[in-house]
Amino acid sequence: MTGWTADEMMTVTAARALIGRASCFVGIGLPSTAANLARRTGSPDLALIYESGTIGSRPRTLPLSIGDGELAVTADAVVSVPEIFNYWLQPGRIDLGFLGAAQLDRFGNINTTVVGDYRQPKVRLPGAGGAPEIAASCREVAVVVRHRRRTLVDKVDFVTSVGFGDGPGHRARLGLRGRGPVLVITDLGVLEPDPETCELTLTSVHPGVDPDRVREQTGWPLRIREPLAITPEPTDHELAALRALTAESVGGPGDV
Repeated sequence: MTGWTADEMMTVTAARALIGRASCFVGIGLPSTAANLARRTGSPDLALIYESGTIGSRPRTLPLSIGDGELAVTADAVVSVPEIFNYWLQPGRIDLGFLGAAQLDRFGNINTTVVGDYRQPKVRLPGAGGAPEIAASCREVAVVVRHRRRTLVDKVDFVTSVGFGDGPGHRARLGLRGRGPVLVITDLGVLEPDPETCELTLTSVHPGVDPDRVREQTGWPLRIREPLAITPEPTDHELAALRALTAESVGGPGDV
């Protein structure tokens, strides 16, 4: 199988980040595509958990929303939304939260609320949903997002879901249980928080991507970790599984 798109590279890379995980709290859109691909490739025993109360879902097609009946029909269990949050999420029982973002800043804070001033926004976004609790309480968080300057900004217009706040120590001051964002996977590369400053740093670029292009598409002076890695290309198996998954789903892969 030859050739792959930037979106396919991003989705495959995100799916690989789930290898070895036992459970994943899945956001709709790009995170859901990656999580379902992971279950079909390197993580067949991964338990997918959705905000609507479905545990261990094995959807045959990509869900259109957290209320998609496919999630309930294929789940190991369906529980109430309060149980999902109060018993599973908030005590830190879920390995990884997989989220998208309309805006993401240098400290991994996520905005899905408004673009512009809150009282007179340029754009009003879908809102928080369960993302603030996922970002706060999952043991770790990964974000999958297309790499655009308007998306990766120096400072989000509104903090919907806390990453590292304003830097080191902020999560601890807020009493948040989880480690926060450990990976940001885009269609250009992979960013990880610097262990000292918590600032997102470029650690890997996808094949054929110039690091200067990544810098140009980032809204802050992006630091690059040396040596800079090159993301392994998708395998034939991964591409075939992804294309089958999206072909089976109405409208193809979702977006955030």
